[in-house]
Amino acid sequence: MRVFITGASSGIGAALALFYAAQGAQLGLVGRREQALRDLVDRLPEACSATHSAILDARHDAVSGAHHRIYPLDVRDRNALHAAAHDFQQSGPVDIVIASAGVSAGTLTEELDDFQVFREIIDINVLSMVATFEPFVAAMKQRGQGTLVGIGSVAGVRGFAGAGAYSASKAAVRAYCESLRVELAPAGIHVVTIAPGFIQTPMTARNPYRMPFLMPVDAFAREAAQAIARGRSYCVIPWQMGWVGRLLTVLPDALFDRFAANSKRKPRRGPAS
Repeated sequence: MRVFITGASSGIGAALALFYAAQGAQLGLVGRREQALRDLVDRLPEACSATHSAILDARHDAVSGAHHRIYPLDVRDRNALHAAAHDFQQSGPVDIVIASAGVSAGTLTEELDDFQVFREIIDINVLSMVATFEPFVAAMKQRGQGTLVGIGSVAGVRGFAGAGAYSASKAAVRAYCESLRVELAPAGIHVVTIAPGFIQTPMTARNPYRMPFLMPVDAFAREAAQAIARGRSYCVIPWQMGWVGRLLTVLPDALFDRFAANSKRKPRRGPAS
């Protein structure tokens, strides 16, 4: 099995990499921090950890090849992302592509400094997902099989105060992946949307509020991989947050507004320096 994962430097992406490596998968790992990717490769199971990763540097030149390949880059750089995808595909067909790269921050429309934060969140959470999938579709169509996985969020079910950019980006992920699922199904390609609730990662560690059903990231990775293997179209993890999400979708606006108005908010990054 060959798996390509963005956002692999930490959090959900790193946990998925560890899980799939334990199953004997060959990995293509994308992240902004080269040292974090190298450290991740060193943590991979014994059977795979003896190999060294290949690196695609800022000039898009592939260095030495091996079992796993790492690609230190910013997913907003579409050309670099495509170069990494094409390099990984040179070693063989790719079975699963997981667009896990994502960022989160509180935003307020009245704060002019937050416009750039809005742009960054949409670029990374939505447009980089499109750029991640683009270079794999043709080969998967030719083979008549393959799986594309978008990491969304329960936060995309309704819009929460102070989280306009993040909620909007994750709502877009769900709609985009749904469109792609219908579009590619006749070609034999599965499109899976995984919607995490609260997962123990560096991203959620910054949340200054109680997080119900908080789940260890390794447990999340196991359940996500099971959903991917089954070809689930949309899966909320943990399952308790799935029921919360269903409740939120049917809650009348007046009740939702009252509930959401009293909810704790994501912290903003503050004025640009």
